[in-house]
Amino acid sequence: MKPLLGVAAAFELSWEDLKDCPEAQQLGCRLSLFAQAPFDWSLVESCVIETNDQDDWDKEQEELEELRDRYLVNRNLLQLTEQKTYRLHQLIREFFLTKLAQLSEADSYKRSLCKTMVAKAKEFPQTPTQEIIAAVSPAIPHLAEAATVLTDWLRDEDLIKPFVGLGKLYYGQGTYDQAEPWFTQCLEITRNRLGHAHPDVATSLNNLAALYQSMGRYKQAEPLYQQALEMRKQLLAHDHPGVATGLNNLAALYQSMGRYHQAEPLFVQALEMRKQLLAHDDSDSDVASSLNNLALLYQSMGRYHQAEPLFVQALEMRKQLLAHDHPHVATSLNNLAAFYKSMGRYDEAEPLYQQALEMRKQLLGHHHPDVASSLNNLAALYKSMGRYDEAEPLYQQALEMRKQLLGQDHPDVASSLNNLGLLYESMGRYHQAEPLFVQALEMYKQLLGEDHPHVATSLNNLGLLYKSMRRYHQAKPLFVQALDMRKQLLGQDHPDVASSLNNLGLLYKSMGRLYQAEPLYVQALEMRKQLLGQDHPDVASSLNNLAALYYAQGRYDQAEPLYQQALEMRKQLLGHDHPDVATSLNNLAALYHSMGRYDHAEPLFQKALEIAERTLGSNHPNTVTFRKNLENLRNLKR
Repeated sequence: MKPLLGVAAAFELSWEDLKDCPEAQQLGCRLSLFAQAPFDWSLVESCVIETNDQDDWDKEQEELEELRDRYLVNRNLLQLTEQKTYRLHQLIREFFLTKLAQLSEADSYKRSLCKTMVAKAKEFPQTPTQEIIAAVSPAIPHLAEAATVLTDWLRDEDLIKPFVGLGKLYYGQGTYDQAEPWFTQCLEITRNRLGHAHPDVATSLNNLAALYQSMGRYKQAEPLYQQALEMRKQLLAHDHPGVATGLNNLAALYQSMGRYHQAEPLFVQALEMRKQLLAHDDSDSDVASSLNNLALLYQSMGRYHQAEPLFVQALEMRKQLLAHDHPHVATSLNNLAAFYKSMGRYDEAEPLYQQALEMRKQLLGHHHPDVASSLNNLAALYKSMGRYDEAEPLYQQALEMRKQLLGQDHPDVASSLNNLGLLYESMGRYHQAEPLFVQALEMYKQLLGEDHPHVATSLNNLGLLYKSMRRYHQAKPLFVQALDMRKQLLGQDHPDVASSLNNLGLLYKSMGRLYQAEPLYVQALEMRKQLLGQDHPDVASSLNNLAALYYAQGRYDQAEPLYQQALEMRKQLLGHDHPDVATSLNNLAALYHSMGRYDHAEPLFQKALEIAERTLGSNHPNTVTFRKNLENLRNLKR
């Protein structure tokens, strides 16, 4: 837009007034290169002052401020804002740009601005905290100006840096839709200028793939990761840190896709390479990341004894390298907590989950995908501990945050739907659980493909719900399909396979097919002891289930010690006020009732009812059952 003639004439007069100070004219032209937004004066100093001598720098700084205040601010050509930043009016900026085009130094000035903004982009971390975001926000429009308007004046070696800086900033905040155009442009511009075989093109491919992975767009991410890795192998040495990063990233994608056996050798190779590269800068933190990633994979594969020392080692390294209040430390705390939860060590998990949640809120802000993950994880722990009233609002909050931040069609949204469904099932709210399970299953199939461990888990969960609702003929094909998928995807010796065997046994028992249930229960129990250790809540569940089967068959002498063992384990592992403890008390009481040992049964029924009323509420199906059992016993004794 051209200035109005009267305004243009006024600007020309102001320009003539500066004729006696060409340095002020040049400064005005240089300021016009900044975007139409306020800018910190420190950016101008970085562009203009080139000396490295401190005394000379201080002198030039004073002279620059004198030019600014005397010739530009005092003549209303430059505005000082309330935030102590500066800005040019749009029409003045356009006027200065026309004068800049006439200067022989114009290209030099543009290169200086680009160099300054590249240096600023390098300050943007991968995971920006709220404090960092606030500090760098004033530079964002000017970095965007350098990337888009002044692209031709960026040096080849600096070409990707403004794009990567902006992309990382938005990616780290979880605003993926804002990050995508920067990473996409980066790939296109680097290919056009640098050719298709260049390390920065490989970096651009990797960054876009990482974004797609976070967005749940795995099929778009995979070829980009593969292409980036092959380029790095070809262009860099095979033992280059960039190759290790490429191996690690592709492995992480395969893990997200449930392709664990493809992921493991890549993670192991990346870890070994990074250990050998310890002499390089930042490789210690890369080793910590590799340890963490391999531990997560082993946890997903059920190889818990290999996972724990890696989690602990990664956490300690990150605390030592990054300080205790770093987002990566919060991630390690969260991962170690998740591991302890999977091992039934709930008292060790809770403080770690809480610490990770508070750190993430403080560092990343309350509205961030990692905060949603922490809310979800803490809710899952509370569900496992029987603290349903504490879990529900956290699950709901995580679900709404994920929908808003990630969009409706994202695997994490499906995960939240599934988790909330599990909670409602545990609370006896079956009709609220069913649509959530069905929606999660369809989303997983669509987003991850039919052959993914999450699909098997969804099939299993929906089967459990139908079993609880006595819709046995709908449950059986889901259980069978989940079991077959888990054997194929995870291997025969995996805790999820044991869970599927156990669940199919539960179904057969409910259907009265007791002799088909027994070998499944026994196999699940032995697998859980071997894979999870003797002191695990899932082992207690298997003992309880096998005891219930023996009870149904009239094999009371075999049922009693199993029920007693399950009860003691649950008290020790879950606490005395857990719904599973109430279930064990009720089951043992029912056995004593059937054996005619009424005086042994009554206090157990009474205790089970008290715990259920406290933790589940008066109308939960389990509470109703426990109350009816106690009433029947008392009526019998009258």
